[in-house]
Amino acid sequence: MSRICELTGKGRQVGNNVSHANNKTKRTFLPNLQNVTLISDTLEKGVRLRVSTHGLRSVEHNGGLDNWLVKTNDEKLSLRARRLKRDIVKKRAAVAA
Repeated sequence: MSRICELTGKGRQVGNNVSHANNKTKRTFLPNLQNVTLISDTLEKGVRLRVSTHGLRSVEHNGGLDNWLVKTNDEKLSLRARRLKRDIVKKRAAVAA
């Protein structure tokens, strides 16, 4: 399973360990990913996603999963999140019509 947030697209970064003697060796910085169940108000069900803690805070700040997905650009989202976004938009359009 890749270490990429399904909502924000945040992935691993590469940097250096720097010793006291200023020796540099390559290392990776991994995002803090959590398996969470987010509730979709429009679809009235829970969705399990692998989300970074930064992404989870962003979802809460935007008023829930549905609002976050509608506002977010598709390039950042994973395939599962894009499908979820499509279902939410369809259901909202059906309710509005």
